[in-house]
Amino acid sequence: MTKEKIPRNVIASIFATGILSFSGVIIETSMNIAFPTLMKEFNLTTSTVQWLTSIYLLTISIIVPLSANLKANFKIKHLFITANLFYLGGLIIGACAPNFEVLLLGRIVEGLGTGIALPLMFNIIMEQVPKSRIGMMMGVGNMITGIAPALGPTFGGMVVTHLGWRWIFYVMIPFILFSLILGVSGIKQKSSLRKIKFDYLSIVLIAIFFVGMILGFSNLSTGDYWRIDCFGAILISFIALGLLIYRSNKINDPVLDLKLFKNKFFAAHALAFFLIQIISLGNAFLLPNYIQLVNRNSALIAGLVVLPAGFAGAILAPIGGNLLDKYGARKPILIGSCFMLLELVVFTLFTQYLSNFCILIIYMAYMGGMGMVMGCVMTTALNYLEKDTVTQGNAILNTLQEFAGAVGTATTAAFVAFAQREAGSKSVKATIYGTHMAYIFLLVLVIIVITLFLKFTQTIKKTKAK
Repeated sequence: MTKEKIPRNVIASIFATGILSFSGVIIETSMNIAFPTLMKEFNLTTSTVQWLTSIYLLTISIIVPLSANLKANFKIKHLFITANLFYLGGLIIGACAPNFEVLLLGRIVEGLGTGIALPLMFNIIMEQVPKSRIGMMMGVGNMITGIAPALGPTFGGMVVTHLGWRWIFYVMIPFILFSLILGVSGIKQKSSLRKIKFDYLSIVLIAIFFVGMILGFSNLSTGDYWRIDCFGAILISFIALGLLIYRSNKINDPVLDLKLFKNKFFAAHALAFFLIQIISLGNAFLLPNYIQLVNRNSALIAGLVVLPAGFAGAILAPIGGNLLDKYGARKPILIGSCFMLLELVVFTLFTQYLSNFCILIIYMAYMGGMGMVMGCVMTTALNYLEKDTVTQGNAILNTLQEFAGAVGTATTAAFVAFAQREAGSKSVKATIYGTHMAYIFLLVLVIIVITLFLKFTQTIKKTKAK
């Protein structure tokens, strides 16, 4: 049986929204490389300059949960154009910023654009791609955004070294303009609009939750856990989350339909998706840090060492999607999870002996496995939902992805910072010990992930057999 063809305009739509999402992620990761330069140019401390990333993630985290309501109220093309122009404006502000405050404003404007754009690609895939090709295209979508974190450090290192930090923004402008042309010509409206009032109380609670989480987890590395801006902020976040859940269960059109978690299959896949994101972002922090502090290499070398892993993930993402379309979710998810487990076992057992070559090869195994898994997990999770709740499910998954961004980096950084603080220095021995403890933590998470997959993919298999 021949597979259904994907219309050209749908492919153009996916790549248009994908380029926009890709740009948002690559600048997020490449800006980290520019921090030392910015600290020197604007006379900033480390804690201050990190707000360039924190404020960006915070803006995205508040906007992404609104995606289901935005899609119901506005045409996809109008949302795309708005996101594109916001992001383009943010790039221009950032490139021309005369001081840190204006640069921070540019990052907020970019965050508005990225927050609107991130869910659009997956909404288009689930709504407009033929069912027999959804797995493959979800893999392609994850390939587009998944390669960005691996390219970011290399891209940032090369641009900052040879052109200056402002060119991180300038270089992306032609890509965004191309994305705009592609999207305007390709995006078509398939779903009907339905006017929904925005529940502003829920939006405020979401903002409090993410502000508290990002602030609290960012301050874990200080070691002073009982401060109001550490555990206090996390406690306030959980109170806001409790109120959000109560509010969402009481109104007809919640910003995030948290009742979807009553579906145990969706809930299990969403939890696995969240944990994988934490593991991946933990890896993205630990490995460049290890290469620079333990192996004594530059940031550019660190970026080059992790670069091939991004390509491994990009290649295997559509392959995993193809396997999903042919054989179902079980095979690609479990094969990919085993590759992820392999990396974490090796890095946990041999933390003090990791050469750059070893990191390059084993990290490729992890990213290849993750590439196979992520699109399959998203597709399978959304397939468990009723058609009219898929957009809400996508909003939840994208929100979890942003939440994992705050938790993953901050938690693994806290392990390393704790070890360095106990040793009284950023010595090689202390960094190795902190990295080892962080990898034990990540290994536990991947075991939980595989356990979830074994339990719920097996259940699906039994159900089909009846």
